[in-house]
Amino acid sequence: MTDVRPGALEGIRVVDWTIWQFGPVAATMLGDLGADVVKIESLDGDPGRAVFAAGGVDRSLPAGRNAYFEANHRNKRCIALDLKQPKGVKVVHELVGSADVFIQNFRKGVAERLELGYETLKEINPRLVYASGSGYGPEGPDSELPALDAAAQARSGLMYATGPDGAEPYPVQGVVGDQIGGITLGFGILAGLVARSIHGIGQKVDVSHLSSSIWLQGLAVSMGMLTQHKPDSEINLSSKPSRDVAYNPLANYYRCRDGRWIMVADFQADRYWPSFAAALSLGELVDDPRFHDTLARGENRRELIGILDDVFSRKAYADWAEILERSGDHIFSLVQTLPELANDPQVIANGYIADVEHPDLGTVKLADHPVRYSETPHSIRSVAPELGQHTEEVLLELGYTWDDITGLQDLGVIL
Repeated sequence: MTDVRPGALEGIRVVDWTIWQFGPVAATMLGDLGADVVKIESLDGDPGRAVFAAGGVDRSLPAGRNAYFEANHRNKRCIALDLKQPKGVKVVHELVGSADVFIQNFRKGVAERLELGYETLKEINPRLVYASGSGYGPEGPDSELPALDAAAQARSGLMYATGPDGAEPYPVQGVVGDQIGGITLGFGILAGLVARSIHGIGQKVDVSHLSSSIWLQGLAVSMGMLTQHKPDSEINLSSKPSRDVAYNPLANYYRCRDGRWIMVADFQADRYWPSFAAALSLGELVDDPRFHDTLARGENRRELIGILDDVFSRKAYADWAEILERSGDHIFSLVQTLPELANDPQVIANGYIADVEHPDLGTVKLADHPVRYSETPHSIRSVAPELGQHTEEVLLELGYTWDDITGLQDLGVIL
């Protein structure tokens, strides 16, 4: 039976003038919550529609679809406009007049040149929450520079968080700089809507690639800044040691006999050490002066990690999981690949990956909205729209007649 309860943002209209992933993810999350999201594209489409190869892998799908665009644009209606023509801009102004949120992630100055900047739109709708996704923030010497995920990871230090000290920088896979930017921008939009509800005011909300990627590493950045005066403090605040010199061997990963990796996360090492050692049949090491407490294990970590490498290599992951579960409340996990998530019983039980009926692709799986709501459920109501799919529908809602629509087509304002 279909759940008829409203989503948290049902009744909210979002005008989504964004491209690639940063801005689109924010709008998608609002759409998951029930908002009416109207995506504005140029007549030749969002550049994300043309991403048919990513990471060297063919991402094209039947019927001219591609995985990148499908992942970033569910729960949206699409209107295609030529914004270089005044009549195209006029349509956006009319949409803004009845909207609650406007999102854009173009480089500084683009929106203003097209009369879609905050100062212009707030005159049309003073209660508007105007959300801007920028590269490096609205102020400063680099505020006008463009940025994408890789640049965000580089500038924020995130590329040095993916390997041991001294290793070459390497980006986190999955375009996480764009993804965390979109999540953070969505958070800012929700705060803007709450502020409007409480204080009766609209406002501009700005989230940058740089700000969100720093916040993604907030613990490492803040702790590193707080302790950077200490002689042993790492210069690179996001760096980490290689696994063979991890200071706490009980918070490290080990290869099992079947080739799978187990991540042990017993960060309260002194608490867990006796039962952990017993589970691995290393009880004789519990009171060994080399390993009896955190400081000793840290000083002798290479030796202990070598011992643990040997022990874990003797059994398959499933065997170690059963042993550790029996021996106490140890914190550990199988290191999984992305394809394995679809069959993970915990993922299935909580619906973290959704089965969605697609008109061209049949039943597909998509990463679902990450939050669960007891009374205002999220939902995936529609897949990514085709270019201009809802142009006539939206214009009719704005009061345009079919003659008006034909006239705009003749002028090349719409498809």
